[in-house]
Order: sequence, then C-alpha cells, then structure tokens
Amino acid sequence: MEVLSVASEVYPLIKTGGLADVTGALPGVLHAHGVTMRTLVPGYPSVMEKLSGGRVVKQFDDLFGVPAKLIAARIAGLDVIVIDAPALYDRPGNPYVSPDGWDWPDNWKRFAALGWVAAELGMGMVEGYRPQVLHCHDWQAGLAPAYIKFGPASTVKTVMTIHNIAFKGFFSADVFGQLRLPPEAFQVGGIEYYGGVSFLKAGMECADFVTTVSPNYADEIRTPEFGMGLEGLLNGRAETVSGILNGIDVAAWDPATDKALVQNFSANTTNLRRANKQALVEQFGLDGEDGPLFCVVSRLTDQKGMDLLLQVVDGLVDLGGRLIVLGSGEGYLEDGFRHQSSIHPGKVSIVNGYNETLSHLMQGGADAIVIPSRFEPCGLTQLYGLRYGCVPVVSRIGGLADTVIDANPAALAAEVATGVVFEPNSSQALYDALRKATALYNDSRIWKKMQRRGMKSDVSWDTSAARYADLYASITGLKSNDDPDN
Repeated sequence: MEVLSVASEVYPLIKTGGLADVTGALPGVLHAHGVTMRTLVPGYPSVMEKLSGGRVVKQFDDLFGVPAKLIAARIAGLDVIVIDAPALYDRPGNPYVSPDGWDWPDNWKRFAALGWVAAELGMGMVEGYRPQVLHCHDWQAGLAPAYIKFGPASTVKTVMTIHNIAFKGFFSADVFGQLRLPPEAFQVGGIEYYGGVSFLKAGMECADFVTTVSPNYADEIRTPEFGMGLEGLLNGRAETVSGILNGIDVAAWDPATDKALVQNFSANTTNLRRANKQALVEQFGLDGEDGPLFCVVSRLTDQKGMDLLLQVVDGLVDLGGRLIVLGSGEGYLEDGFRHQSSIHPGKVSIVNGYNETLSHLMQGGADAIVIPSRFEPCGLTQLYGLRYGCVPVVSRIGGLADTVIDANPAALAAEVATGVVFEPNSSQALYDALRKATALYNDSRIWKKMQRRGMKSDVSWDTSAARYADLYASITGLKSNDDPDN
C-alpha cells in the first residue's frame, strides 16, 4: 500500500516540536506492515541543505503565484517529495514565524500549496506514483482532504491527524477566492469557520477518517472544555474519529547506545545514570547536593503549565530539589525562570532555546521530568522519560494520563507504578505531586523499581503502527500485512 504523509515538519529535516518526531518515525515503522510511506514536505532552507541527488518529477509555472518544482529524493532514510518553491519557503528561522515574532502573513498560501500539491499527487499528477491514502498532519496539511472532496472524482482516501486542536489555521474569508476551491467549499460542511476559513476544520470535515494522537485526547476534544469550538463536528462524526497513541523511535532514544550521554546504561544498570546527573550538575552550574533533580524540556507556555511550575519553584527548592529547564516561549515565563535561577543559585538553572543533544542528556541524568500541561494531545517527553529512567511527574490529561501509571498505594503494591500523576491542574496539586515524588525518591528501593519499570514499558510504535496499517486497510478496502486472510 502506498501512503503519502503530508506534513509541515519531518525529523531530521525540519523540527519545531513533537509533530516532526511522529512524521519522521512513521515511515520506518509502517514498512513492516506492508505500507510504503513517502513524505511531502515544504522546501525550507534546512530541507534544501540536506537535499542532494534528487530528481525533478514535476514543474509548475504557477503554484499559487510562484514557480516551483517537486523533487523526489531519499534523505536520512526517508523517501520524500520536496516542494521547491523559494518564494514560499526560503525564509530564515522558524518555518511559521518571521524573525520579528509574527506569523508570516502569507501562511495561508504557503500551506494551501502544500495541501493542493498533496491532492494532485493523490490524483495521479506524477506518472508512476499514485498513493491510495493521503495522511495529513495538523492544520498545515488540512486543505488536502478539501481539495479531494471538492475536486474531480478520485479513489484516494484521506486521514486527518490532529496533533493539537488549539492550532486551527484560521484565516479571513478574503483568502478563499485564491484557494483554488469551488464556491460550494465555503460552507459549514466544508472549510468555512465563523465567517473565515480554518484549514484544520477543513481537514476534520472533509477527511474520510480523523485520528488524534492518544485515546484520552480523542475523548477530551469531544467536550466543550477541550474541543476549542470543534467538538460538535467531532461528535457529529464520532464513528470516524479515534485516538492512536504516539510512540517514539526506540533506536534514536536508547540509553544503552545514545552518544549524547556521558555514560550509557540499561534498566539493569540504572546506578550508572549518576555520571549523567553529575554532567548536568556541572553544565547547569548546580550545587552538588544529592536531592532529586527535576527537569523540564518544553515550550515555555501556559498550555504546558509552566506558569504553575513557576509558582512552586520556591517550594520545590525547600523540599531539597533542584530544577533545570530547557526551552523557550512566552517572555514572562522565560524571565520568570531566569529570576528563579538568580534567587536560587545552584538550585535552579535555565537554558533558553532547544538543544537536541542536551535534551537527551537531561532525560538520561535528571531524576524526574515535570510536565504539568493544561492539555496535552499525547506528549513525547514523558515517553522519553520512561525510556531513560527519568520518572515523569505529569498532569492527568490527554496522552499523559494514557501513558503514565500513578504511584498510588494500589499501584505501588501491585508494582505497576511508573510515575506521579496529579489533578486538578493547579499549583497546589503540582506542589503536592513534587512532594510525593521527593518522598518516593528518598526511598531508593521504590524509586529504582519505578525507574526500571518505566524503562521496560513499551513506548515503541509497534502497536500503533499496526493500528494505522489497519486503518488504511479499512478505508481503502485493501488488506494489511496483519490481516490473517492476507
């Protein structure tokens, strides 16, 4: 089966968050299930720099007003089709935001082009290549199902995966006339949304099937609290909506072989993690006390609950803990963590930005990772934490609730606990969770068991890849390799 993944990011070519990790991992894990997946991705500078030896499979004189070409290539183990359109994608820094911090004003055009090209590929634009499924990720790819629904009759099927329903890709109605869609597409059953257009809503409305990245999030977004105004749509097509839990690349994230670590280790040698912890102490300028070392690897936003963590830093330090932060985001939160590092020298430290290598070392050396999100479709950092013996302290929300087993008395007695889960989402509940984690840390026998149990958890893509393959098979009528009658 041929599937075209349509995404604005794919690791290791371009990454701003977890979306890229997912789209980068899926092609490899689906291969074992009889699915050949290529990825359609915009030709950002970081993508074009890695592109070599590709072949031009299509040229356009007018791709939404600019010349462009499609280049098929294999890069870093991925089969990709790159949209080489410098006028749309050759821009510095973040792929969505200008250097001055504002969304690019033509983002509607840049990602309409992504969706339009995907649909044309699905309808056989390139001779010799015609995928049976377009798997579209988040709002940037959301118009692809609309181009299929409102275009010529086609056999290609579409799947829309919501990684974060908060980002809708909303634009004014003024752009509709330039989207290459017929007038009937501007309706409630199409791409219209509160008088404008929403690329995410378009994908959710027009795709053959909608998935989210965890079962719990699939339930949550069908409620007013988490549905962001789209819960009615989802409830109206509930039989074609499901949650498929994300996994991680267990080869790239393997503490036994990870070159980013000072010392490799396994579930049976967690004591070797001490060398990585010491490296973090030195790199972040911490004191040498032996209390729990908590870490954060995150965007610094209210959605991620970072304001709640700021409120309890004093209490965390009073408990004997230390905190290291890697991330960037809202200015007041960055300033807040810098202020905490100044009043708690040796106890709190922050590195602004994102550093892939450092994030691996933090998972391999910190004792616990704190994820107090207000909503979290799936989350990957808690999966990395489990894999590396960095015990997750998480809010009971979305995919966090699906993947971490709270260390309550029953779970500890049954020896199944893998972390600390708290609710409600408040600073007091977070402080109580940190206090609980500290108490567990101080009982080394219990703590080591939790670490080992987490490291032995199945956080791979194996189960979820089979579910995606079955989904593709069900909507196309084709059989997957997992079908006993195949």
